[in-house]
Amino acid sequence: MNQVVWKDSYKIGVDFIDKEHQVLFSRVNKLLKLSQNEEKNEWVCREGVKYIKHHTEEHFEHEEAYMQSIQYSEYEIHKRLHDDFRFVTLPALEEELEETGYSMESIRHFLGVCIGWVVSHTQMEDQAIVGKTASKWTNIPHDKEKDALEATIVQIAKEMFHLDAKMISGQYAGEDFGKVVCCRFLYHGAKKEKNEITFVYEERLLLKIIAGILNADYPKVDDMVLNVTRYLSRQFLEKVRKSFSAIDLLELEKESLLTHEQLVNSFQRSQPACSMLFATGGNGYFAFCVSSADSIRGKNATEINHQNAIAAINEFLVKENAENVERKKKILVVDDSDFMRTKMTQLLAAHYDMIEASSSISAIKKITINRPDLVLLDYEMPVCDGRQALEMIRSDEDIADIPVMFLTGRGDKESVRKVMALKPEGYLLKTMPEDDIKNMIDDFFARRSE
Repeated sequence: MNQVVWKDSYKIGVDFIDKEHQVLFSRVNKLLKLSQNEEKNEWVCREGVKYIKHHTEEHFEHEEAYMQSIQYSEYEIHKRLHDDFRFVTLPALEEELEETGYSMESIRHFLGVCIGWVVSHTQMEDQAIVGKTASKWTNIPHDKEKDALEATIVQIAKEMFHLDAKMISGQYAGEDFGKVVCCRFLYHGAKKEKNEITFVYEERLLLKIIAGILNADYPKVDDMVLNVTRYLSRQFLEKVRKSFSAIDLLELEKESLLTHEQLVNSFQRSQPACSMLFATGGNGYFAFCVSSADSIRGKNATEINHQNAIAAINEFLVKENAENVERKKKILVVDDSDFMRTKMTQLLAAHYDMIEASSSISAIKKITINRPDLVLLDYEMPVCDGRQALEMIRSDEDIADIPVMFLTGRGDKESVRKVMALKPEGYLLKTMPEDDIKNMIDDFFARRSE
């Protein structure tokens, strides 16, 4: 991580507020450089943290005075966010720094939380002060609430992450669309009713979002990425709360990170009332799920709080790495023959996670919400053949990069020439010995991993 990049899009057009934001970014960047030095001067770090805290509190006071001077209608909500950060989050982070002697881990935690909070707050809540963003979804009739929530999420994803999102499933049930990070929050409402919100980010999408904020390429999810993600998600939810009054998010009770296995288990115990899967134009997927129950109660997902955040995040990373090591590659077999699908599934199921589709149209649907690592596609199918199916896959930027191998019953040169002209990853003759088919697929994944 090199620096947090100040962008013109962060400006709200109020000169002194923009200058104070830039100073804050500058100070965070200085601490970032110090955090990369194993022989850092503890006193310098202490002074840097102290300055960030002082500047933040002073800036909040100035910004609140400005909001009052223009009679900003959302002043009370905005001030509540400020108060939560300066009176709850910052003191807890300071205490952690002191207890650990300003360890590298605690400084990274401090910076991750601050970066996530400051960037999202600057982009979202501060933009609203001058009307650059606005609440568009209030007092929605009941029969339009789901459409309104979808539109709100699309709007916020555009404003916060600069992503063009589109909903591709309104019944997401935990299908595996790749390596994911799941942030789960449990809120209670004004009448103590519960709302459990879970964000499911595909890892490649998350790393792209974080790279845009931190101006650095991240090859994998680490503690910094998770801390930034947690606070971006919380700011996303605050924006949802303001824009969509039907979801009552009064106070955060619990926060945890879930592995994909834990996510699936939670869905089995309590299927969300609203569960949407979004694509982002080839950048990856994310899901937004709302339930009225605490689906993790008594289970093994570690609750994250101000006292245990570092340990809980490290514990999650260990679990996530173990789950990814054990995760089988996923293969979708597309063939109109029940016999051929069964044959391929039985041949490969011991080493791969197998999915089946009996037609090209069914295959596209399954690819969209249950992203495979490889598609085995029958070339000769009725209505929509393998050529047309591959053309559909390659024309959709969200799934265009999924590798495809053709299954064909014809081994003559002309048939093979037609198959390979479509530039698949390869082709398998249905008449090949089973061991040869298995070896070719194993070799394909071995080459990919290299």
